[in-house]
Amino acid sequence: MAKKNILVIEDNHAILDVITLILESEAFNVSGLNKGVNFIDHVLEFEPSVIIMDIMLPDIDGRVLLKELKETDATKHIPALMISARYNATNYMLDGVEADDFMAKPFNIDELMDKIYALLKKSEN
Repeated sequence: MAKKNILVIEDNHAILDVITLILESEAFNVSGLNKGVNFIDHVLEFEPSVIIMDIMLPDIDGRVLLKELKETDATKHIPALMISARYNATNYMLDGVEADDFMAKPFNIDELMDKIYALLKKSEN
């Protein structure tokens, strides 16, 4: 089976490094971004199977990126997992645009992997 691509958008380098190491140990190809600039271009080029996205980024609100992702025909099918320390599953939505899943920080690595595998399964159906 071909390696799946996972895009991680997280401005905290320590968290980005940990997520990247864990995903690479699970045999995923990982691309990490620490800000939202050129987000859709990067998604189109990397073709991720799942996107893990922080809400609070230095240059843009991650919810704006999620809205752009879900409103772009070429990318709206890609499952997105939103992560945040400030927001929770009931108050993170912007303009009614909802991610495929949500996880609060700090998070458990096993829970993260469970959510990723569930989203991968959803994307294959």
